[in-house]
Amino acid sequence: MTELTREHDRAGAETVGADRDGRSGEAAAGIAAVPAGIATVPARSAGARLTDGARLIDPAAVEVGILRLWQAYSDHRDAVTRDRLMLHYCPLVKYVAGRLGTGLPAHVDIADLIQAGIFGLVDAIERFEPDRGLRFEPYAIRRIRGAILDDLRAQDWVPRSIRSRAREVEHTMERLEAKLHRSASDAEVADELGITVGQLRELFAQLQLTSVIALDELVAAGRSGSLAETLPDQRAEDPVLAMEDRENRRLLAEAIAQLGERDRTVVTLYYFENLTLAEIGKVLGVTESRACQLHTGAVLRLRGKLGEAACG
Repeated sequence: MTELTREHDRAGAETVGADRDGRSGEAAAGIAAVPAGIATVPARSAGARLTDGARLIDPAAVEVGILRLWQAYSDHRDAVTRDRLMLHYCPLVKYVAGRLGTGLPAHVDIADLIQAGIFGLVDAIERFEPDRGLRFEPYAIRRIRGAILDDLRAQDWVPRSIRSRAREVEHTMERLEAKLHRSASDAEVADELGITVGQLRELFAQLQLTSVIALDELVAAGRSGSLAETLPDQRAEDPVLAMEDRENRRLLAEAIAQLGERDRTVVTLYYFENLTLAEIGKVLGVTESRACQLHTGAVLRLRGKLGEAACG
């Protein structure tokens, strides 16, 4: 069994007295709280029991243990007893969330519904009055469902009046199409709703807010992968540009290597050492104008060699 069930076993040991040999008049060894999926399994016969490894779980003892937990919680209102009751009834949250989740859009996470339903379960436990003789499960289901719906409404940016109006228009169109055996015109829909065509079109503009399509589903329609896989990374290096840059650097290095010594010196000092033409002239022992002529000649020869490499 899971850790959850072992916690219930410990709770039962404190709450339910048991004697397997029949020396006690109470039910045989039971537990105070087990998951609802176990506690509610119908017995095959009056004396049937559920087996937990070497232990035997008596449904009658489970019921007695839960009643005692409720009595203890009514008397003391302590957090420990409340948490044991939550452990027992938490499968109700998953049940209600699963039922509600079947009619919701795909982007609604069932885990979010369960989280909201837990708050509804806590509220139900704190408000329930076992002395009235009513069953807790139906009451808890209503509170859990209400908590989930309240959370969904709180996350909805569309006013409830527009949602209600959208359902009214949808039902009207379905009713007219079933009656006319064709698609209803705007005039027919407006007449059925008791409004003008202009008002109907204004209503359609408002109802566009309720028609939301996930961008992932729209982009990925008809193919595998998500939207994130189709978006370019602006900070990533473009492989084509990177390859072209490496190739240009290689061709430039080969072209410079084919220049004469003086031309190679002028190109290196001007483009790689960032010296001015006057400074290059001092290094070479020539005037600035002569350094400018040497630079121009070196660039022309370099362009010619790069052109030959590109054509070749």
